[in-house]
Amino acid sequence: MTTEYTGSSEMFIAHLTIEGEHFRMTSSVTVPAGPVQVSDLLPLARALSDAIVRETCQAVKDAGEKISCTSGCGSCCRNLVPISEVEARCTHDVVEKLPEPRHSHVRARFAEARQRLERTGLLDKLLAADRLTNEDYTALVGTYFQHGIPCPFLEEESCSIYQERPIACREYLVTSPPECCAKLGSEGVQQVRLPLRLFNAVARWQVPPQEHFLERWVPLILAPEWAEAHPDDPPPKPGPELLQELLDHLKS
Repeated sequence: MTTEYTGSSEMFIAHLTIEGEHFRMTSSVTVPAGPVQVSDLLPLARALSDAIVRETCQAVKDAGEKISCTSGCGSCCRNLVPISEVEARCTHDVVEKLPEPRHSHVRARFAEARQRLERTGLLDKLLAADRLTNEDYTALVGTYFQHGIPCPFLEEESCSIYQERPIACREYLVTSPPECCAKLGSEGVQQVRLPLRLFNAVARWQVPPQEHFLERWVPLILAPEWAEAHPDDPPPKPGPELLQELLDHLKS
């Protein structure tokens, strides 16, 4: 991965070359030269993720396979979805900006999901997500899926905030039949392997690692309440510096 900056005192243009196994993509992105917050560059991180996904999907198609994920197939929306801290704050803002009565409806769905987590004994584990080991996390993912708790944004088996959906959701694609995704631990699930994942980079962006993971993550299903307890972004930094940090995490 290489980066070259050009521009003025107000804006910088970064010329990127992103390479992975059998993968090469060039792009130019514009970032403010002055101080910005991580949340200001989240749309850029999403755009990079979408670009990598598009290139990968084309490679899948060229290999004679087909992405089977479509609108109306919501099995993966019952998974435990990890999102970055900056995305958790963004998710909270998305909910708060919804007009009534949709705002109250979505907040009620988050509250209902929380009650189900409490009844199933999963809530305490998710509230202590920063202390989970890799083994704990793997076991929790399986248990969570067994309870079939839908994402509060799932409407008619489709994402109701598709343009604002988390990066982890953008980067989860399969080529196997949709019915395989509905079975816990199905060996028939063929997940698409991306050459680079923006989720991991964004989850390390401007935050120290957790005890057992390099990434710091928040369960999507608890994002609004987490964001209300942690409302502040990390301190702002110059745009090129923040972008370079993101790219360094992507390389590693």
